[in-house]
Parts: sequence; structure tokens; C-alpha cells
Amino acid sequence: MNRRTWLLTSAVIGLGLAGLTAPASAQDTIKLGEMNSYKNFAAFLDPYKKGWELAVDEINAAGGLLGKKLEIVSRDDNGNPGDAVRIAEELVTREKVAFLIGTFPSHVGLAVSSFAKEKKVLFIAAEPLTDKIVWDQGNKYTFRLRASTYMQTAMLVPDAVKLNKKRWAIVYPNYEYGQSATAAFKKLMLEKQPGIEFVIEQAAPLGKIEAGAVADAIAAAKPDAIFSSLFGADLSKFVREGSTRDLFKNVAVFNLLAGEPEYLDPLKDETPEDWYVTGYPWEQINTPEHVKFRTAYQNKFKDYPRLGSIVGYATVQSAAAAIKKAGSLDTEKLVAAMKGLTHETPMGMITYRPQDHQSTMGAYVGKLTQKGGKGTMKDWYYADGAKFLPSDAEVAKMRPAE
Repeated sequence: MNRRTWLLTSAVIGLGLAGLTAPASAQDTIKLGEMNSYKNFAAFLDPYKKGWELAVDEINAAGGLLGKKLEIVSRDDNGNPGDAVRIAEELVTREKVAFLIGTFPSHVGLAVSSFAKEKKVLFIAAEPLTDKIVWDQGNKYTFRLRASTYMQTAMLVPDAVKLNKKRWAIVYPNYEYGQSATAAFKKLMLEKQPGIEFVIEQAAPLGKIEAGAVADAIAAAKPDAIFSSLFGADLSKFVREGSTRDLFKNVAVFNLLAGEPEYLDPLKDETPEDWYVTGYPWEQINTPEHVKFRTAYQNKFKDYPRLGSIVGYATVQSAAAAIKKAGSLDTEKLVAAMKGLTHETPMGMITYRPQDHQSTMGAYVGKLTQKGGKGTMKDWYYADGAKFLPSDAEVAKMRPAE
């Protein structure tokens, strides 16, 4: 072999070895595709992102999964179903992620769920609260972490029934979540307290509520109680305008999500007293699993956790538990592992029900109050999600066969 031939042969062999070693590095990482509406819902999703970052750090510090490091490839879906589906396609085909996690608004979650069904890829829906994602439009490949609209509404119903109020007003953001909350509340209340009246409904465009006009209309109807599913800026405006008009004086108010720090903190000294809410009294929860999470979160970010922090952290916990149980990244094995999957979260143990793929994660239920010029919760308790779900027979009627 002459010198030229030897050099050419060595170069080809070198290129071949380089081609073999580069993918080996990529194969040392398990990639999950995450998407969310970060710009649209920053109050919830900034803490959410910190939550999943903490979970990834802890998993990798403990040795990773299946002998590999865990990596999250994250994208902003702009709160748009079309963008979310396009991004999901990119994550699966170009980034080669093992499966998908995330989403916030209900209509975006439903769009990604439909994509997951079509492409046969696992999707763990972190936050979208729509009941359709596990029932009417449920599918084999989609599982949902958070307590649903129906579940959280059902958690408020027992206190609403105890008050025995007859005339109810309802106000809600006019999209899937608000519509579902309203439908669930009316159905459950009529079952428990026949004869009550819903004297007025106000459906406000999401993020664009005309709070003064809404408050005036509700006041004119003279309700005994109000059920609201407003959150974020809409909630703040409604509280301010309603308080100015004495709308809440001698009127019981029930509001989904209003006890979550993301939406409660901005109210500050405007926090209304004694509203019944679902939320997250982070500073008062002293179970071992929550103290461990809260301490780690505060040490890493020099900030206190919000509910979004819990959701982000627990979503990655679910993903990791599924991979460990499956012992594989094969989609069908992962889907099988998700059914009946049980693992610990900062809110306690949860299980993904095989019959509808809904987790049993619960919520904290209590009343609003002020302390030191800030809003917080009092008289709260943890409502186990498993106790606020429909029966297997009811699920069978709602959910399409796989």
C-alpha cells in the first residue's frame, strides 16, 4: 500500500468512526418534548417551568433514567392550537423526542391530544382542565395530570349545598374551561339541591372582561350567591369592580382557582373575605413530601412555589415514573405503563386511572382571607381527586372506546 492510499484509507476509517461516535452521545440522552403558552400565561407558566427544571435536575443528579440523562426540549405554542400541532410535529419528527408533555389552555391541549392520537405518540397533558380531554374526546395516547374542571367544581359543591342559597349568578371566561365549569356546576347543584334558580349568566371573553358592566348586570339580578370560574386579570378586574359596587356584600361567592398564588397574589389588600375557592396555601402545607419540595424549590430559585411549580414538577415526575415502569421508550409500553401508574408528588400519591387516564391529583379547598395586606387561604383542606370523579359506568358512557 503506497502512502497516498494509506492516507485515504485512514481518512475514510476516521470519518466512519466519527459517524459512529456522534450518535452515541445523542443516545445517552432521553429527550421529552414540552410545549406551553409561556408568553400568554406567564403568571402560571414561569413557575411551572421552574418546577419541571427542578425535577429534571433531581432526576439527573440521581443517575437519570434507564442509565441516560433526561433532557426537556421546550417550545412556546403561543396559546394557539395550530401552532401547537405544528410544534408537536417538529418535536416528534425533527427532535426525535420520546413523547410529549405540557400545554395550558384547554383548546390547545385538545389539539395536541388529537395529534397524539393520530401519530400514536404518548402525551401527558399537564394543565388543561377541560373534561373532554379524558372523557368525550379521550384517546389511548393521552393522559392528564391536574384535577379537571369537573373535579374542582365538584369539590366546591358540598359547601355550596350547605349554604342552601336559592338564587345563583354565574360568571365565566367564555371558552372551553369556563363553559365546562358552568355546565358541571349547574348539573351537580341541581342534582343536590333541586329547585334552585340560575338568575343570570355572564360569559366574558377571556382576558377582555368588561368587569363594571358584568358586576352591574349581576347586581341587578339580585342573586343570593355567585359561582365564578374567572382567573388572572379577569378575576382581578371583577373583584375590584364588584367590591366598588358592594356586589359581594351578603352574597356568597365560589370561585375556582382563586386561591392559587398566581391569581391570588395580585389581589393583595383587595382580596375578598370568605370566598370559597380551590387553591394552594403553599406556606401552610407541612406534609413531608411538600416540605421537601418547597425547601428544594426555594433553595434553587430563591422564591416560593406557586401551583404552576407543583404542576411542572409533578408532570416530569409522571414522565419519569412511566419510563421507569415501562423500562423502555417504546410508545405502546409507555402507554401501558401509564395506565394505573402510581407515584408520589408534593401533593401526595396520585394514580392515573386506567378507565379514563385521569390522575387522582386533588386540590386544596378553603376560603380566602387577608394576612398582612396579602391574600391567603384559611379553613382549607386537601380534597383527594379520587373522591370527585365519576363512576366507571359513567365514564364508559362518555369516553369513546379505544
